[in-house]
Amino acid sequence: MQFETKCLHAGYSPKSGEPRVQPIVQSTTFTYDSAEQIGDLFDLKAAGFFYSRLSNPTTNVIEEKITALEGGAAALATSSGQAAIFYALLNILESGDHFISSSSIYGGAFNLFAQTFKKMGISVTFVDPRLPLEELQKSIQPNTKAIFAETIANPELVVLDIEKFAKLAQQAEIPLVIDNTFATPYFCRPIEFGANIVVHSTTKYLDGHAVALGGIIVDAGNFNWKNGKFPQFTQPDESYHGLVYTENFGNLAYIIKARVQLMRDLGATPAPQNSFLLNLGLETLPLRMEAHYNNALKIAEFLSTHSAVNTVSYPALANHPDYALKQKYLPNGLCGVISFEIKGGKEAATKWLNALKLVSREVHVADIRTCALHPATSSHRQLTEEQLEAMKISGGLIRISCGIENVNDILADIQQAFDSLN
Repeated sequence: MQFETKCLHAGYSPKSGEPRVQPIVQSTTFTYDSAEQIGDLFDLKAAGFFYSRLSNPTTNVIEEKITALEGGAAALATSSGQAAIFYALLNILESGDHFISSSSIYGGAFNLFAQTFKKMGISVTFVDPRLPLEELQKSIQPNTKAIFAETIANPELVVLDIEKFAKLAQQAEIPLVIDNTFATPYFCRPIEFGANIVVHSTTKYLDGHAVALGGIIVDAGNFNWKNGKFPQFTQPDESYHGLVYTENFGNLAYIIKARVQLMRDLGATPAPQNSFLLNLGLETLPLRMEAHYNNALKIAEFLSTHSAVNTVSYPALANHPDYALKQKYLPNGLCGVISFEIKGGKEAATKWLNALKLVSREVHVADIRTCALHPATSSHRQLTEEQLEAMKISGGLIRISCGIENVNDILADIQQAFDSLN
């Protein structure tokens, strides 16, 4: 099936007399004919549904669908994008381990890495994603176990050189984890460029309607967990009577462990209702992404020539430093998110935002309605001045997420907000 067809049909094939649309299985548990069957499920000897914290038929549909869209081997859905990032790395890292992260990432992920992981005994080194490979290699330590980065960074709109980071990971024999939220698999599939694990905040474009929180981890099934660096996959798990993940599950060892250990113990499970709503959003993903991209390109071009704007960051513009990377990794489009720096700093940014009428001021991004945000005082508010400077988030930086309204209406609202500055 082609991508558009997968969005509609992957993950669910109704039999004769069954619902055309995947139903919501709003049940916490499931019945079986014998105690032995349930025992086999708990021992991971048989596949099936027995408790919705671990798996649910409605959620299973979106897991299989997104796996197909990303070209992976299997997936685990979570209750939020933040939970997906947390589980994706915690499934690899243990106390005393170290990992590398791009410095150009979502503020919530930055806090998770710099603060919460630190309390867990896991250290991180943040690196400029634009550094050459030779410089990035200097950040590898003997206890480095993973590398994390975003395909399109939030909010800087830095496009990652995925193959460079994949080479770094391969040389160190560690997995590369890529957050593909902004690009979506419609415009970029990181696994094709060497990623081992892909995560999404499905709350954003995959859902598209700002109605359901969610996240997902997609395992490419292409990493060698038997290379001696990851004993948690190759040594017996006493909580499952000595089961060894690599022996029992082969190339699915990573995603099975995430489900039966982390989801079992921490429980950031998506509700079946949210999985149902996410599936509805996925069905129209190609149509929406085309509209987001077309609107954003026109708005970015408008902002790039506006007298009240210092700089515009949108890699689809030919003068953007990442334009060549955009053409390589996202040749058919980009996200609908634009960052621009308004003249006058924080005061002008605040006044401009307050003057918007059609465009919403909200703590969200990547849905069908256009919205705008001041990152320094919202999504990245917890960062220090030094951290904000390192991430190139100034007082005048505004992030606008272009929806699918008529672009002329969006432009008119943007212009009247500029007019209010005079």
